[in-house]
Amino acid sequence: EQITKHLNRLIDVVKVYDLTDSSYIERELMLIKVRAAAGKDRDEMKRMADIFRGRIIDVTDKTYTIELTGDTAKLDGFIAALDETVILETVRTGSSGIARGERVLKI
Repeated sequence: EQITKHLNRLIDVVKVYDLTDSSYIERELMLIKVRAAAGKDRDEMKRMADIFRGRIIDVTDKTYTIELTGDTAKLDGFIAALDETVILETVRTGSSGIARGERVLKI
């Protein structure tokens, strides 16, 4: 309750609603830069992105930048499936959610 009141006081926040009391959809965005040297490593990174339904959005000679969306467990699973040494950089948005069904947020 205190967090909700504090967030509502912030200028950029229009409305805060606790979705945990009902059915909702939650997603998070992650951009991850991985080492992908020539040959087998590149193929393996492409395969991993495909398995987790990620998109390769930037390619260099030595790296791939992969975009993934999903719940926190999916993104954590992708990171766990990779060897730590191939991860160069990771950026995550945090969770966003919306109520399921006919329910809408009114401002």
